[in-house]
Amino acid sequence: MGVEEEHLLVHPGSRAVAPAGTRVVARAAVLLGELVCGEFTEYQIEVKTPPCPGPAQLRQDLIRARSVVAAAAQAEGLRLCASGTPVIGGTGPAEIGDHPRYRAGMEQYRTMLEDFVVCAFHTHVQVADREAAALVGNHLRPWLPLLVALSANSPFHGGRDTGYASWRAVVRGRFPCLGPPPYVESLEHYQQLATAMEESEAMLDATLPFWDIRPHPRLPTLEIRAMDVPPDADDTVALAALVRALVVTATALVLRGDPGPRTSGELLRAAYWRAARDGWPGAGVDALTGRILPTPVQARRLVDHVRPALEEHGDADTVMAFLRRLATRGTGAQQQRASAARHRGLTGVVDDLVTLTDGAGPAAPVSLRQEAR
Repeated sequence: MGVEEEHLLVHPGSRAVAPAGTRVVARAAVLLGELVCGEFTEYQIEVKTPPCPGPAQLRQDLIRARSVVAAAAQAEGLRLCASGTPVIGGTGPAEIGDHPRYRAGMEQYRTMLEDFVVCAFHTHVQVADREAAALVGNHLRPWLPLLVALSANSPFHGGRDTGYASWRAVVRGRFPCLGPPPYVESLEHYQQLATAMEESEAMLDATLPFWDIRPHPRLPTLEIRAMDVPPDADDTVALAALVRALVVTATALVLRGDPGPRTSGELLRAAYWRAARDGWPGAGVDALTGRILPTPVQARRLVDHVRPALEEHGDADTVMAFLRRLATRGTGAQQQRASAARHRGLTGVVDDLVTLTDGAGPAAPVSLRQEAR
């Protein structure tokens, strides 16, 4: 498994997002190479890990990547901030990154993308067969809203409290090509639907759909894209381990001939919305049954569902420690609101996020000033 995290660049004075992605990537790439890149706006950068066998290696690689990029940002007079949406700033037309896909997106979606400054984390899990991967997505679809709730880290946007745990999920929900993938009968069916979406101009590229689950077109992985970027690297690692267990469990079911539950797309979107609004420890829609259940109850059901896979890979302790953290200090969204109350303002929220983003690991501080010259 491996992960990708998107982060914001913020000014240490105003704490607003700052457009310096290209410069920060150039500095960080001296040490990280292709494990760092730009994102849709110049307010953002993306860090990646190589494929990892387990949580320990994933944590080490992720903390190193965060540390290097945080040092690169500091060399530009900025700070690195893990939040699903900008706490301060980011509401006007953004400076778009220099990539043909980003420019094509602006032409296609127009004003819808002007304030599209959202940061996710994506998990890639190795799968041996693209045909099986398409059907594995059917089994994962009902669990996506719960992953939104467990990772929620975007209660503020542009200086105001949105009333949601994951405003990022709401912003993404306005696009016809983002969110849960459709139920499919086969890989061919998946590709047919993606092609139809591209021809309608609701999607840019059928070979690389923006759905929250997608078989990668070039790599032997299934990518899960529903989650906000967490401020705590340990939470990223635990969620990646949980997602891997889901994929492993679903793969075994597919290989036994189970194509997955035909969860209603309408119910699934309702579950996404409720998860985005109430997060942890609120209640949400169990997309498998349609019942309203407390999010902690849904989380325990998920762990029970994937426990054999967690134990097989030695990941159970990592995931259970994550659930204990949620029980004691909540998700990133709850931490952000607690920080706002403690500091009586949003600048302190940004400061706390910056500390969490770069302070999760034992790695020594990294200096890029010399290398980047």
